[in-house]
Amino acid sequence: MSQELDPNKSMEQLNEEADIAADYLEDLLDIVDYDGDIEMGVRNHRPTVQIVADDDSDIQHLIGQGGEVVDALQRLTRLAVQQRTGERSHLIIDVDGFLHEKRQKLRQTALTAIDEVQESGEPVDLRPMNSFERKIVHDLVREEGLKSRSHGEEPHRYVTIYAKVTGAADAGDEADADADAEDVGGTQQAEGADVELLADELVAGEDVSQEVGGGTQFADGMPEDER
Repeated sequence: MSQELDPNKSMEQLNEEADIAADYLEDLLDIVDYDGDIEMGVRNHRPTVQIVADDDSDIQHLIGQGGEVVDALQRLTRLAVQQRTGERSHLIIDVDGFLHEKRQKLRQTALTAIDEVQESGEPVDLRPMNSFERKIVHDLVREEGLKSRSHGEEPHRYVTIYAKVTGAADAGDEADADADAEDVGGTQQAEGADVELLADELVAGEDVSQEVGGGTQFADGMPEDER
């Protein structure tokens, strides 16, 4: 089964999506008067665009607490690309390397849980994650020879890691991982109202870093946005 989200799109189409996104983000930076460079490309068959800070602390406002703003900005940009191309986009937006750091911390969290499962033999529940984060966990768990399943409903859907078993259950795990891969960015329209609010606040020049998301606390005392 394919791990690519847009296997039928040509490299030309993916580069076009990156170009559209880059132009859109450049216009947004001009409107809010933030200084930053735009880098773009295609990685793992997905268009990627990164806003790189140019000695401007204002760029940090586009990350927000735990990345809520950059997540919303990604949804907003995907909608802009979809409006131009007529097709749903799975492009990735990063701001000043936040996504890379987030992925590294997420991998460490998953590896710690994997070690706990291997030592105790008991399943371990991770905190609620979005589909992009769950896909990273599923892939890592599979690489380590264990199994994982997603449970619950958005936005409280989470991954449970189990000791390895064989047979039919493995097929269910792969289906979970692929479903999370297909769901990445799938909530674009449902979250349109929040995205429009973000756009209005950015245009108004407001500091939105505290306006999107709330950093829900979980039983372990770790905030939802802890990476």
